[in-house]
Amino acid sequence: MLLTLFAYLLRTIAIVVQPGGSKSIIAENLLLKQQLLLLNRSRKRAPNIPPLQRLFFAFLCQFLKRHRIERVSIILRPSTLFRMHAAFVRKKYHDLFSSRPRRKPGPKGPSPEVIEAIVEFKRRNPRCGCPRIAEQISNSFDIQLDKDIVRRILEKHLKPTGTDGGPSWLTMLGHTKDSLWSLDLFRTESIALKTHWVLVVMDQYSRRIIGFAVQRITVDGPALCRMFNDVIAGIGFPGHLSLDNDPLFQFLQWKANLRILEIDVVKSVPNVPVSHPFVERLIGTIRREYLNHVFFWNSIDLQRKLDEFKAYFNECRVHSGIKGRCPDHRAEMAEPKIASLADYRWNSRCNGLFEMPRAA
Repeated sequence: MLLTLFAYLLRTIAIVVQPGGSKSIIAENLLLKQQLLLLNRSRKRAPNIPPLQRLFFAFLCQFLKRHRIERVSIILRPSTLFRMHAAFVRKKYHDLFSSRPRRKPGPKGPSPEVIEAIVEFKRRNPRCGCPRIAEQISNSFDIQLDKDIVRRILEKHLKPTGTDGGPSWLTMLGHTKDSLWSLDLFRTESIALKTHWVLVVMDQYSRRIIGFAVQRITVDGPALCRMFNDVIAGIGFPGHLSLDNDPLFQFLQWKANLRILEIDVVKSVPNVPVSHPFVERLIGTIRREYLNHVFFWNSIDLQRKLDEFKAYFNECRVHSGIKGRCPDHRAEMAEPKIASLADYRWNSRCNGLFEMPRAA
């Protein structure tokens, strides 16, 4: 009796599960209705079917006959088939003709332990060259090591820490107070597009601006001497003066003026602006922070505005090259005034172009 009931149960399940019959018609209607809902959405683009609906379609397809599935699958558009075909074609030729990744031929190179030993040896003995390091490592660890391998390892794994020869002569002279000034000229245009020449002199030790001199006409030997003498009038002059190789500094009057003042000239490297960095950087600061944001009418107006910037630069503006101090504080010409966060005011400089906090 139980076996008979079990057989009837299996027969019923087989009838229900196999495609065809009324359940096939119901499943086909459900599929068509669901597809119409997707195609009639307000967003006019290819239907983006979520995973849950894909599973629902797959489940209903189990109740359809094979030839009926082709009739009800209307969501798969021709453009989709073309894209799928093109993707399969690209995949085919990619697999046929693309080179497979493989390891580079040749030796694998030194082990990480050897690389670490070479780099550490160089750090502890910076004056040793590649041949000496190769011989020393080979002797210490009984391995074969070439100097070219050491050179390549150091180029890749050891970051340079700067030259070991110490500071340059220009930097060493500048570290002595009032011993080295830098001088240079630059041009700027007025509001009427008239060219003006500006002579700027700075002290390298304190980064102070010694002064400016302005001239409307072209600068020659006598004009250059007059401008420099106007800047240093009543201030004094240094023992050394750093200049670049501008032809303006080749005038005989200029050289005679320096001999009279007993100033030694320190020339920068020709065609290398980085060898004259301090005053070049100062000129860039003057342009970026001030002259690009103000207009001037004539040489008198320009001289007045440059003097205002000089006072702001020397008294208030900090400089990273002197550890965040102001030039006047570095030169010990003024004591820093510490303001309290509970009581301070804002001080306007250069006609409101800069606002600096100060003690109340």
